[in-house]
Amino acid sequence: MYVKQIYTQCLSEASYYIDNEGQAVVIDPIREPDQYIELAKERGATIKYIFETHFHADFISGHLELAKKTGATIVFGPNASTSFPIHSAADGEHIKIGKIHFVVLHTPGHTPESTTFLLVDEKGKNHAIFTGDTLFIGDVGRPDLAIAQNITTHDLAAMLYDSIQQKIMPLEDDIMVYPGHGPGSACGKNIGKETFALLGEQKKTNYALQAMTKETFVKAITEGIVPAPAYFAIAAGINKNGYDNLDEVFSKSSKALSLVDFKSKIKAGAVILDTRVSDDFEKAHIENSINIGTNGQFAIWAATVLDYKTPIVLIVESGKETEVITRLARVGVENITGYLQGGIKTWIDASEVTTTISSVEPEEMKSYMEKGWKVLDVRKPGEFENGHIKGAKTLHLQILEESLDELDKNSSYLIHCAGGYRSMIAASILKKHGFTKFVNVHKGWSAIQKLEDLSFETGPCEMEKKKQLIENAK
Repeated sequence: MYVKQIYTQCLSEASYYIDNEGQAVVIDPIREPDQYIELAKERGATIKYIFETHFHADFISGHLELAKKTGATIVFGPNASTSFPIHSAADGEHIKIGKIHFVVLHTPGHTPESTTFLLVDEKGKNHAIFTGDTLFIGDVGRPDLAIAQNITTHDLAAMLYDSIQQKIMPLEDDIMVYPGHGPGSACGKNIGKETFALLGEQKKTNYALQAMTKETFVKAITEGIVPAPAYFAIAAGINKNGYDNLDEVFSKSSKALSLVDFKSKIKAGAVILDTRVSDDFEKAHIENSINIGTNGQFAIWAATVLDYKTPIVLIVESGKETEVITRLARVGVENITGYLQGGIKTWIDASEVTTTISSVEPEEMKSYMEKGWKVLDVRKPGEFENGHIKGAKTLHLQILEESLDELDKNSSYLIHCAGGYRSMIAASILKKHGFTKFVNVHKGWSAIQKLEDLSFETGPCEMEKKKQLIENAK
């Protein structure tokens, strides 16, 4: 038996390849299918099944293209309705490959169709659970993504409690937990740093697996949920109803534009997405560009910040065009109309005007604050609560553009995040909307919190609040 986790950092997403006796299963594949096909070829195996733990909302799954290229059967759990052929597995059903098999455990809560797949080895021993977004390391999936007229967040949270107690907790402690996401995913609130762990460890340390009433559980997982990014609903619909294959996406998006054509598209309303690292972007970029560098969680933030309908033109480092378009396609951003041939160098060589963004080191912040500058913290609410500069304004990046009326263009701002990646995205958004009095703070909170000349405030962290809630309910 062979089990491989394939982790895609820019999506914080884990897919899985399992084979035995020449037959293979792929679980929750990302959009590029060839990596799984090549792995199966290397292993001398044939991909027989593609398991989907649920309708993903944060990325476009590769189930359709992988099935088309391999002839594999797409398997969902109960309650999954699609516009393409699937095997809708029953709760408790056994699906065999080689001498091993999977047991279908219907675990609704994150979504109604959410399913965990229990892997049983050649000796009949329970080996691992592939939990999708039902159970993460240190957390569980958010229950607010599949609400409808006849189902609420409270309903889903209650379902998740039953799933955890009835399907997960009775399993052996030495079973490995393989979740669908790691830290950084918006599918959970406080996902741990690890991407797999023993179930016994989770029973001891994961707040959601502690003894508590259903009412306490529901309260613990629903309080303080940040609204999901708008693209989640779009992505879930695409995964349920189908999408173009990658070849067609490349045909539409991978177009090298001359300077004249590039400027023409901007004039017609296209958004400029500059994908260079923030250090390069701040030194020279085209007016009104949005900077989302490929050196971070590029796909997630591109999908969160950009409009799926407005045409996009790219500034890309030479040689990275295919990578950028592929990573955008992973989250369904396909409204790319081309990239400037030669990148920013073409723009500069043509003596076109560029602009800059100023940055400062954390050690300089105090002198700015003494002059009346305000601090704008664009980290997530949970990060802010765990520690922040006293008096800082919090507007997390996901809601920044829709909340700009909370800022004053006559005020001056020091913008920071955790490490400098998100703050440059935020700075480019502010600049695009006419803000001029701001600077970006290099290194972000990771360096700021070490300073001795600033005043900090720390509230109870999200995990401590949950633990206290559970203790109070006992």
